[in-house]
Formats: sequence, C-alpha cells, structure tokens
Amino acid sequence: MANVYDFTVKDRKGQEVSLKDYEGKVLLIVNTATGCGFTPHYEPLEAMYKDLKDKGFEILDFPCNQFANQAPGSEDEIHEFCTMKFGTDFPQFAKIDVNGESADPLFAYLAEQKPFAGFGKGIKNAALSKFADMNNKEFGDKAYIKWNFTKFLIDREGNVVCRFEPTEDMKAVRKAVEDMLG
Repeated sequence: MANVYDFTVKDRKGQEVSLKDYEGKVLLIVNTATGCGFTPHYEPLEAMYKDLKDKGFEILDFPCNQFANQAPGSEDEIHEFCTMKFGTDFPQFAKIDVNGESADPLFAYLAEQKPFAGFGKGIKNAALSKFADMNNKEFGDKAYIKWNFTKFLIDREGNVVCRFEPTEDMKAVRKAVEDMLG
C-alpha cells in the first residue's frame, strides 16, 4: 500500500467507503470506545473538528471493543452515545478489531508506519502500559494498537506522519493538526 487512500473501510451502516474520498484533507484516524477512561477525548476531538473542518480537516472514528470490552454496544448504540453525550459530528465507522488476526488492514498499516513508542513517563502511564500488555498478550506480534484513543495524523497526501497514544495531551494533538493545516 502506498498510502491511506488505498484502503476501503465500512461505515457504521456497513457500506464500503474508500478513503480516497478524503484525498487532500488532513485526517486524524482514531480507535475509540464509549466506556474507557479516555472517552472524554471525544470532547476536545469534537471541538477540534468544529473549529478546523472548514480548513480541510476530518476525524475518522473507528470504535473498537478489544480493550477490556469498553465498546460493547452496536454501531447505532455507540453512535447515539457519542452524539448525545459529546455532540460528535465527525464520521464514525463500523466497529472493528485493531489487533490480532482479525485486525482491520487500515490499522495494521497505520501501526506499521508509526509503531508504538511507549505511553510516556509517570505512574499513570506505567500502570496503563502494564494493563495494556496484559490485555494485548493474546495478540502477540499483531498487537498493533496498545489502547483506545490511539490517534494517527495523516497529511494531505495520505501519508502517516504521527502517532499519538491516548496518554498524549490533546492540546499537543490539536497543535500538530493546526500546524499541518498551515
């Protein structure tokens, strides 16, 4: 694969969507969950989307239930939760796996382009790392994503330029997006 535009994904209704539809935009691709300690990330994500979508920015939301079963609902239940609680308006896709033999090819590609480099320093990050390692043990070398709300920043040419772990400050994520938008 040359870039993210070569991938096709399913929207939350099961329809095929080519990521080529997003060509020329800055993308933030995120695996999410509705029952995670990082679920409040939806709020700054939605604020960023509202502020920057007219400048060529899109957030692509992929719910995933592989991390401590923190996204157990159906696509419709997840969508309703996100829109009612956080007012999300960015595209939400079908629930997927991001690790293991059933990992969505897009997320395997994203993680191969920007592999996991750690959650950072501090007690909370060390605790999350230990918990994530236990959770992801079953996936072995196919544990591409370590936890919910991992974010990948994609440039206007479809290249993966940055990976943000869920422990990354959302202000830093926003600054990187704004810098890319110019």
